[in-house]
Amino acid sequence: MNNASEPIWLLEPNIHYLNHGSFGATPIAVLNYQQSLRERMEREPVRFLTRELEGLLDEARSQLADFIGTDADDIAFIPNATVGVNTILRSLAFKPDDEILITDRTYNACRNAAEFVAHSTGAKIVVASVPFPLESSQQVVTAILEKVSPKTKLALLDHVTSPTASIFPIETLVKELARRGIDTLVDGAHAPGFVSLDLRSLDVTYYTGNCHKWLCAPKGAAFLYVRKDKQASIRPLAISHGSNSPRTDRSRFRLEFDWTGTDDPTAYLCVPEAIRVMGSLLPGGWSSLRERNRKLVLAARQILCKTLEVAIPCPDEMLGSMASVPLGTVPLSWESLQSKLLEEFKIEVPIVPLSDGSCLVRISAQFYNRLDQYQYLAEVLKRLLG
Repeated sequence: MNNASEPIWLLEPNIHYLNHGSFGATPIAVLNYQQSLRERMEREPVRFLTRELEGLLDEARSQLADFIGTDADDIAFIPNATVGVNTILRSLAFKPDDEILITDRTYNACRNAAEFVAHSTGAKIVVASVPFPLESSQQVVTAILEKVSPKTKLALLDHVTSPTASIFPIETLVKELARRGIDTLVDGAHAPGFVSLDLRSLDVTYYTGNCHKWLCAPKGAAFLYVRKDKQASIRPLAISHGSNSPRTDRSRFRLEFDWTGTDDPTAYLCVPEAIRVMGSLLPGGWSSLRERNRKLVLAARQILCKTLEVAIPCPDEMLGSMASVPLGTVPLSWESLQSKLLEEFKIEVPIVPLSDGSCLVRISAQFYNRLDQYQYLAEVLKRLLG
């Protein structure tokens, strides 16, 4: 556990920071560790990048693999989950009239990637409409499976949706889609550290997740998981030396993804330190941290819904460390509302616009947050929204 007198984060103390979900926040101890790695690299760049890095990546990947329940050789470090989604979509061979199944909750960047691939290959995007508010997770399953057809080649699904902060029943969905012969690419941008992951039992085809959000690693750390039987066809977005390497001691997947060109790899190497630091914040480790944050966000949602006179929009079991609350149609634009909250009230929180013209407010709960911050947000919103 940390000394209570020592700051853990660099966050500005005058800001009510209720938006951990967007980019995370990295503990000072992890940033210091990253700086030590950068200094080590700069003292002898050739030695670090050509002689030491491979072993360091192996060790970091092994510790991440233990945390997410998979084999180290089945994952690769990448800068972010959007790169992971693009990597899979642009590696697969889509034919005209193949269908890529997504939902209307798919993260915009990933939907754009799917649209790009569909446009260039002749494939078709099929969108499943997932309701919100939700009464049960079965509504998600029903909405998605109803859109499956004999032409469905791939399903791109969020594990935790960005706009509504709902945890999709991904285990059920992966299983049901596999029974229909459909591979699934899970965008788990928020999932590592947010939910307890076990990729072996999930048995998904492709999975990508960020380490800089709820794991609190430095920005630019994420992973891509590819099931062993699919690895031969998956290539990194940047083709580099691994493509024609004569080495036989490592898989082609490993050789290609571990070096795509000169970059700063220290964010990847900090992942084990982030896992250690965040796991040391409470005596019960990661499970206690997740439960603490979840209880806080449930209580915060209750305050917001009661103050704003809004019904609870989805079951408790579909929430982790984030929650979204409907605001209806707001009297000013969502951009103006979000800016006003920050500039006048020092509240950093996202206002999410929906296609029907209404908005949501999405709150996050991390170790540095307190319940009174959400009470303050509720009172300010009530005043601004009338």
